[in-house]
Amino acid sequence: MSQPGADLSRNLRNRHIQLIAIGGTIGVGLFLGSARAIHNAGPGLLLAYALGGVAIFFIMRALGELLTYRPVAGSFATYADEFCGPFAGFVTGWSYWFMWVVMAMAELTAIGIYVRYWFPQVPQWLPPLVALLALYGSNLLAVRVFGELEFWFALIKVATIVALIVAGLAVIVLHAGNLGATASFANLWAHGGFLPFGITGVLLTLQIVMFAYAGVELIGVTAGEAQDPAVALPRATNGIIARILIFYLGALLVIMAVVPWDQLSPSVSPFVFVFDKLGVPAAASIITVVVITAASSSCNSGLFSTGRMLWSLAQRGQAPRAFRALNPRHVPAAGIHVSAAFMLLTVILNYMVPKEVFTWVTSITLIGTLWTWGIIMLSHRNYRRAVQAGRAAAAPFRMPGAPFANWAVLGFLVVVSALLALDPDTRVALYVAPVWFAILGIGYYARSRRVSLADAAR
Repeated sequence: MSQPGADLSRNLRNRHIQLIAIGGTIGVGLFLGSARAIHNAGPGLLLAYALGGVAIFFIMRALGELLTYRPVAGSFATYADEFCGPFAGFVTGWSYWFMWVVMAMAELTAIGIYVRYWFPQVPQWLPPLVALLALYGSNLLAVRVFGELEFWFALIKVATIVALIVAGLAVIVLHAGNLGATASFANLWAHGGFLPFGITGVLLTLQIVMFAYAGVELIGVTAGEAQDPAVALPRATNGIIARILIFYLGALLVIMAVVPWDQLSPSVSPFVFVFDKLGVPAAASIITVVVITAASSSCNSGLFSTGRMLWSLAQRGQAPRAFRALNPRHVPAAGIHVSAAFMLLTVILNYMVPKEVFTWVTSITLIGTLWTWGIIMLSHRNYRRAVQAGRAAAAPFRMPGAPFANWAVLGFLVVVSALLALDPDTRVALYVAPVWFAILGIGYYARSRRVSLADAAR
């Protein structure tokens, strides 16, 4: 039985929030996407990740300040509505829903591709279907089930990266194993220099880098169900920069120090390559398990976040009223049903265009991600103005560098968006974006007109 008047339950513990934040930072983009990025930028990729990491730090600090001001499940869509206007809130909420639906489709496709590593005779559409049904069922249970799943998914990813960093440092420092003789931090500049493709190579990898960071803002959606948001959310937000330094820069630095970057293949995960060279038994199978885990984690997060976002939109009258209902476990089941139904398109796409589907959906995802990050910075700027004018209460957790950091990050996101045009594989996102925003504009106009007619009839 649905409960239209009920609210979400605060059953996500601090450990869930911390690991959800970590899981949102580490995804398939690091384990797989870094191979192509290393091939395109060499060691200069570290500069791209550091540059993107600085932007993410300010984005998350801005979001953290807004979350401590008012911790709600609608998060940045709610803040956009309050500080940038109803249209911005409408576009942000629906774009974030669309982003996660498409991202889940990309991750489900990755599951289909990598299950075939062991079972090549299995059709590519079948593993995504099985994974989606399993995750869909678990998301209809209590929110703590989602938290526990993400906790263990994230732990597997963290353990893999820590193992690589520790093993790699042992090889570099102790000169142990087959790679000991050539492993050195000098490999970062000894093979064509630190920037073998110049600054252009770094810029051209920014879209890959920023896609790898996609999902980091997920902790904002958990705000409405965190047991102690005033403590857990700032702590998780503050840890973002440390995670970027350790898990991204640390892992990539060790990989390119252990094995010269020009010996890595753009089509093979650098984690597989290094573990294999270190003599780890069944290295490819281990990383395949981790990649499937990372993809499942992202899809799980997609079902969670889309359900909450549709619920939040419905609360503000920007989505059908049916999405306002919660099931007896205080889960927005209607939103999860609809999101899962759209994600089923993955099965059809993997049946019809199995080779192109992954590139298409990952490129489209980045547009929604960049919009969300941009609206967080703009909402934060307007929130600070509201605080100065006495219209909003000041939050105890603050982003440094405002308002200059806000405009610098917004400029950076515009540059990343423009760079999508330079790669034929990502250019499809720029074709889809205006169509999507036009659809949203028409939808908002139709909704506003309907509301106006209803008010006039009263």
